[in-house]
Amino acid sequence: MANDIKPNRSWNPMDLDFKDAEILSRYVTETGKILPRRVTKLSAKQQRHITKVIKRARNMLLLK
Repeated sequence: MANDIKPNRSWNPMDLDFKDAEILSRYVTETGKILPRRVTKLSAKQQRHITKVIKRARNMLLLK
């Protein structure tokens, strides 16, 4: 039973995958544009990673 609970660790954008469409939708506007760094407050490396992952998710038709 204890194995079913995930450990409580801080969330890291570098751990996201294109399959995490619900979380990735936080970084996309309603019209489908990727939010800029000044809005997301991510580092440059994290923003590049998020952008790649969002584009992969769009390509797989998981995101608009």
